[in-house]
Formats: sequence, C-alpha cells, structure tokens
Amino acid sequence: MTAAVLALGVGAVTASGCVWYVPALTDLRAGADRPVSRRLTAAACVTGWATAAIAVPLLLLGVPVRPLIGLAAVGVGACVALRVRAAVRRRREEREDAACWTALVPSALPVPGVRPQAAFARWTGLGLIAAATTGALLLTWGRGHGVGTPLAVAAPAALAACALLAAVLRTAPALARRNGPARRP
Repeated sequence: MTAAVLALGVGAVTASGCVWYVPALTDLRAGADRPVSRRLTAAACVTGWATAAIAVPLLLLGVPVRPLIGLAAVGVGACVALRVRAAVRRRREEREDAACWTALVPSALPVPGVRPQAAFARWTGLGLIAAATTGALLLTWGRGHGVGTPLAVAAPAALAACALLAAVLRTAPALARRNGPARRP
C-alpha cells in the first residue's frame, strides 16, 4: 500500500471522527463550566485525533516509517496518560460528591467506597482468565508431560469455582453493609 493511499484512509477516518473530537473541543472550550475529569477526557480525545491528523501530511510528504511510529507512540502515550488521569480524577470527584450528598441526606445514599458489583466482576473475571489460561496451558504443553484430559478440564473448573467463591465471600459483607439492616414499616 502506498503512503498516499494510507494518508487518504487516515484522513477519511480522522474527518469522520468529528463526532468525537468536536464535542471534546466544546468541553475544552467551556473551561471551568465542566468538571476537571471531563476536560481531561476531552483533552485525551483531542490528543488522539490530533495525532492522526498530524500523521496525514507527514504520510503525504513521504516521511520514513520510524518517525511516524514515534509520532504515533508519543500521541497514544499522551492520550492514555490523560485518560488515566481523567479516570483517577473522576473517582475523586465521585467520592467528593457522595460525601456532600451524604452530609445533606445521610440515609438516602449508600456508603461510598468500593462498589460490590465491580469487586465481584473483577474477582470473577480474574478467575475466568486464570482458568482459561490454565486450561490452555494444560491442553497444549501438559500433554507432553503426561497430563490427561480429565485433569486438563478439572483444574480450570476448580480455579473458576474458587474465583467465584472468593468473589462471593469478598463482596457479601460489602453488600450487607450497603443494604443495611432490614427495615419494617
């Protein structure tokens, strides 16, 4: 594929990406009217699309591949760094908002902190990834070392069951605290 065709494709995708970067530019332009986390997210979006837009003329000018890869790496790195900062800031803003609302209406909102559903999903997901990896390793490399099919199936199933049990045990106290004691009318 020639550089001109690649530049045309990247330019078309960048132009059609306006549905993301134009609202992001609006958020950046709004300034202090938007939360900091939203402005950081918008900056990440604009950085990513600007990186693609800068690559188009460089492709047309015939710049070698290594500088283009360097430009893409710097752009993606900046985009990811901004997005991670936005996520951290968003969590902080959510905790501050929850504290303010709790001070106003103490019994209306749940206790802020780790969301039990997220913890449950994290434990279950990690267990399933570990089980799938173990099963794949036992089925591929275990065959040469005398691992039979029953063990190759039972070990991942046991790992998945242990992860599910751990997820339930880790999130049950948080759900009990969150829901509080049963109230009777």
